[in-house]
Amino acid sequence: VQLQASGGGLVQAGGSLRLSCAASGSAFSINNMGWYRQAPGKQRELVATITSSGSTNYADSVKGRFTISRDNAKNTVYLQMNSLKPEDTAVYYCNAVRPPVYGYLVYWGQGTLVTVSS
Repeated sequence: VQLQASGGGLVQAGGSLRLSCAASGSAFSINNMGWYRQAPGKQRELVATITSSGSTNYADSVKGRFTISRDNAKNTVYLQMNSLKPEDTAVYYCNAVRPPVYGYLVYWGQGTLVTVSS
């Protein structure tokens, strides 16, 4: 499975961005998908995840501002980011999980940079 992320960029505080991540290859084998981020000098952290049935989970820091969604027909996961803050600045990575029935594996996209200016 290959993951291709896009949609990052420079935005002012209070603005919005929408990230996309398309899975290709044996995408039928993945279930959970998600977004993580890594700010300079910090560890990678969870932003949001979504199951194949649409159940979502968010980090407290983004609840009410970010929305994760997916289009299973397109094997694509999205992250709508509203009310962005400078502390949201990071490289955002999408991931996808292949469940144990297919052989457990976690895939990562290449990352897309989000910069929020104050």
